[in-house]
Parts: sequence; C-alpha cells; structure tokens
Amino acid sequence: MTQHENYTLIGPFTQILTMANLPESGPITDDELEVLEDGGIVICDGKIRLVGKYNILLKVAQEEHYKIEKITEPKVLLPGLIDAHTHICFAGSRANDYAMRVAGKTYLEIARNGGGILDSVRKTREATVIELVDLLKKRCDRHLSEGVTTCEVKSGYGLTVEEELKMLEAIKLVNTHHKIDLVPTCLAAHMRPPEYSDSKLYLQHVLENLLPQIKEQGLANRVDIFIEDTAFNEADSLEYLMAAKEMGFDITVHADQFSTDGSSVAAEAGAISADHLEASGEEEIALLKEAGVVATVLPGASVGLGMHYAPARKMLDGGLCVAIATDWNPGSAPMGDLLMQAALIGASEKLTIAETLAAVTTRAAKALNIKDRGCLGKEQVADMIAFDTGNYKEILYFQGKLKPTIVWKRGERV
Repeated sequence: MTQHENYTLIGPFTQILTMANLPESGPITDDELEVLEDGGIVICDGKIRLVGKYNILLKVAQEEHYKIEKITEPKVLLPGLIDAHTHICFAGSRANDYAMRVAGKTYLEIARNGGGILDSVRKTREATVIELVDLLKKRCDRHLSEGVTTCEVKSGYGLTVEEELKMLEAIKLVNTHHKIDLVPTCLAAHMRPPEYSDSKLYLQHVLENLLPQIKEQGLANRVDIFIEDTAFNEADSLEYLMAAKEMGFDITVHADQFSTDGSSVAAEAGAISADHLEASGEEEIALLKEAGVVATVLPGASVGLGMHYAPARKMLDGGLCVAIATDWNPGSAPMGDLLMQAALIGASEKLTIAETLAAVTTRAAKALNIKDRGCLGKEQVADMIAFDTGNYKEILYFQGKLKPTIVWKRGERV
C-alpha cells in the first residue's frame, strides 16, 4: 500500500460548482461561477485534497491505489449548505400564534398578549435536557438530509441562567453525537423575561452570571441580541454587546426586523453579522457596508409573517456580503427549508443563481466566521452534496423541490 491508501476519489460528476474564488461581497454574475465539467474530487481524513477533471484524477488514483467511489448517474456537486441563523433548540408549537396571525393579528400584538417568544420560553423551560436533545436531533436529521451540513443554533428560550445553560448543554450534546456541525450562539438577550421588570438590569445579570459560565464551560463563542420594541433598545444593546465582545465573544445582532434601530448598533459594535434587515433602507445598508458587517437575510420569517423580504438586491448592489438563512423557529419561521427559502427570495429579489448559492455556502460561512467550509477547495472540510441533475441551474429552478440525493459529511456518505 502507498502513502495514499486513505485517499478516496469520488466522481465523475457532470458538474462541480466549487464556489471558489468568488467576491466576498457585492454582486456576483453567473459567469463568475467556477463550473468544472466531468469533475472528480479526492478526499482524505475528512478534507478535500484535490479537485479536477475526473479522467486525470482517475489515472493518479489507479497508480497510487486510491479508493474509488464511482458516481454512475448525472449529478451536480456543491459544497454542503450552511444555515447561519436558526432557533431549532426549542419545545412546543406556536400553531395558535400562526392562526392568530393569518386572522389579522400582528407579530407584535401577539407578543404583547402573552404569545410569541414567551410562549416558547414557557414550553422550553418545562422540557428536560434529554427532551430538548431528542427534539433538536430530529431537526438536525431533517436538515442534514436536505443538504445542510453546518447549522448555527441559538439559545434564547430559557431566559434564566439555569435554563439558558440547559439549552446550550443540549446543543453541545447533539453537536458531539450528530454528524451535522452545530455552531452555538447565546441569545439570552432574546427578550426581557417575566421575572425582570427592567431590561437593563436583566442584561447586566446575563453579563455577570451567565456569560462567564458559558465561556468557562466552552458552550458558545457567539452572543446575539434582539433589538426591537418588544425586546431591547439601542443604547442598552450596544452596551451589552460591547461588554460581551470585551469578554471574547463574537457578536451578531437581530436587527431591523420591524424598525431600523439594530443596524446602527451592529455597525458600531463591529458585529460579524446583522440578521433579518427587512426594514433596512439605504442608510442602514451604507452603515453595514462601512463596518464590514455581513447581512444575513431570513426569508422564512417573511414567509411566516406574511411580510416583505429583506431588500437583498439593494444590499448586494450596495456592496454588502449577503447570506441567506432559515431563521427556523417555532413562531415566525417554522418551515426551516433553506433551499426552498433561498430559491423564493432569489426569485423575488432578482438574485443571480451565483448570488443565491453563495449566500447559503461561502458567504454563509463568512457570516459564522468559519474559514474551512463553504467551497470545494484543497484543505476545505469535505462537506458535499450531490443533486440528480446535469445542470446546476435546475437546483433553484425547481424552487427547493430538487433535494440532494447524496450528502457527504467530512467525506463520509450519510
């Protein structure tokens, strides 16, 4: 056996979209996509070693005794999808909220009357760690089967030190035992819990009593806050985020969903991403661009709430890096289908195929500050998905109904 006995050649693929060498921000034309015809990919120890023409790689593989995983039908290969914003660790359902919304109540009205996030808080607090693990695992199973190989997961339905730690522990347990890679985020600042009458005091409590434990136990490296009328104001949010950043956390912001306070905080605090942005205009786009903040748009929330999409076309034309994520949560975005949502906002906002696919791969990786995935290149993690088509344009053309038929996680077929 040679030194390459652990190498595996996979292919041939009708097309490989590497998603490599694309601009990190701003518009992308489809002719900027690197489309490798009749391609193959060589993996070893969970990483990509070579990408190239299959017939050339096959000669090397035969000479050096690589394993060969033959693909016999027309297929298009992409990097595994990255969902950069979810709330999939939760218990219970908010179908009642949905019924009220479609009957005419607004999201904010439902929240003010005891529904909304606090309803999920009550149900999640009642669940055990094991119950949360089981629920989260099932959602991860579905996501992975649909091609999502890396997924951000927020806490935020606990809103006490004990309950937030419980959620983050459940996320850690699933991350340890599931094939999917989870990126945990502390969203204890989802909204003020009923136990507190003062938002500022609650945020101080989180800073003093929760975040140090999270850091010490290695439960998360990211902190998020929801800036909105029913959650936290601009001044308190900025103070909180700067303190979390000083503690060594990456920061992200729920910004501009219904009003435009959040984007200025994200820009001033140097957040990695600002997420939602349905209410953002030219001023907010310029602020985020100047600060180098990734704009993560959440079409699932727009579909769930029956409201307009974030202005993704204007954001790209304004020079922003735009990622697309599901916002999968029990209230405003229960669908959780990343490919379908990307196709829908792409059609509505007139995004190119390249812009849409980049938004759920390489640019989504940037939104999570991850550098080893999102494209198919040497030394990248071998997270890959294959679709039963010979034309990559059909993936979005079928608006999310064409799902990957093969998923590889770190080089293993799952």
